[in-house]
Amino acid sequence: MKISTEGVKSFIPNQEIERLLSEQQNAPASRIRDIIAKSLDKQRLNPDETAALINVKDPDLRQMIMDGAHELKERIYGNRIVLFAPLYVGNECINDCVYCGFRISNSECHRSTLSHDELVAETRALVETGHKRLIMVYGEHPMYDARFIADTVQTVYDTKYKKGEIRRVNINAAPMDIEGYRIVKSVGIGTYQIFQETYHQPSYEKLHPRGPKSSFLWRLDGLDRAMKAGIDDLGIGALMGLYDWRFEVMGLLYHTIHLEDTFGVGPHTISFPRIEPANGTDFTEHPPFGVSDEDFKLLVASIRLSVPYTGMILTAREPIAIRNEVLRFGVSQIDAGSSIGVGDYSHKDDESRKKSQFVLGDTRSLDEVIYELAIGGYIPSFCTSCYRAGRTGEHFMEFAIPGFVKRFCTPNALLTFAEYLYDFSSEKTLKAGLELIDRELSKVEDPQMLTAVQEKLQQMKTGTRDLFF
Repeated sequence: MKISTEGVKSFIPNQEIERLLSEQQNAPASRIRDIIAKSLDKQRLNPDETAALINVKDPDLRQMIMDGAHELKERIYGNRIVLFAPLYVGNECINDCVYCGFRISNSECHRSTLSHDELVAETRALVETGHKRLIMVYGEHPMYDARFIADTVQTVYDTKYKKGEIRRVNINAAPMDIEGYRIVKSVGIGTYQIFQETYHQPSYEKLHPRGPKSSFLWRLDGLDRAMKAGIDDLGIGALMGLYDWRFEVMGLLYHTIHLEDTFGVGPHTISFPRIEPANGTDFTEHPPFGVSDEDFKLLVASIRLSVPYTGMILTAREPIAIRNEVLRFGVSQIDAGSSIGVGDYSHKDDESRKKSQFVLGDTRSLDEVIYELAIGGYIPSFCTSCYRAGRTGEHFMEFAIPGFVKRFCTPNALLTFAEYLYDFSSEKTLKAGLELIDRELSKVEDPQMLTAVQEKLQQMKTGTRDLFF
């Protein structure tokens, strides 16, 4: 694949972002209230409004922002949390990103790529715990080309084991050319996710000294090419800690605006991981722009208010206490029961850290996470219905913006949750989960929908599976 950025221009206005971050400081409470009200009216914020939010230092105003984000999340998404797991297929890489444990110059990284049989074993191990949704992760290397990725995705979809199967595979991999994206799309992937890492181009070029990833513009244009290839379900993200987190939030917003203006639909998800320690990577021990817990809470809440209809992914990089707290501020997806060493799910060994890209902060099992979500009043969801019903991209937004997401997603979340409870859960999780389902059914206002959900739940008790609206 030949990399070409001819005709590609950056849509990240560095000077404008710096100007807004300088001008939009110390906004009065009345302006912050007006910005939150606009978001609660389900309107995406403008850059100057987001800049005002992320510049807030007053604790009471920060709390107002977080409360607003919580209310918005409840209005649009309800109390459901979508669950998935990362599956690392291979960690070969030809880039030399200074913060990454997979970088080519890291002699302490144990290189490994799953064989077909190992991939089946990993998939079975995930399915056996109850997972239905994966994000498959690949290093950037010529061996992980579009055909390789497509073949590995197909292997995962073809692997049925005991009572389970994987119904949706998302991808986190290197940017491709348009033909490459078409090949990957052909096997029925969900979201294609590319993190820009940092939207600050001078920092980007310093942190990515060699390899294909050294091209800021090739990576920035990556999701445009995916759209042109017909993949309309995209995920963007930035690695917080490489540059000022406020600039990165603005970059994520400008990326969203660019996709909306160019293709009529923004990203399906936004990710905002903080940099974590990585084996053999001193840079990660003291990142130049580390994000405090208090700033991280504001970061999450500000993204939620800025882009009301975009899913937000909180990863197991974060410690349990922070994960539990920021769930309130707009998060819609989390990973659980995660392992990030290549081959870890089926055969974890002493080499795991050397095969991992970074260190996880939350190593709870899937069942432990689900139990804590349930007793906390959240509906754990493995729903994949929108993708299989064709509700993606612009069509998804037709459902989302009027509020239909809540109408479809809450019933489907309950059904997939019940499926997990009957087939995979521990006794204490089963008890807590069934009690939660009963409480949620009592909230359903539409009598026809209530009857339909109850009928499907009864079918599940008698063994029917994979029911959705």
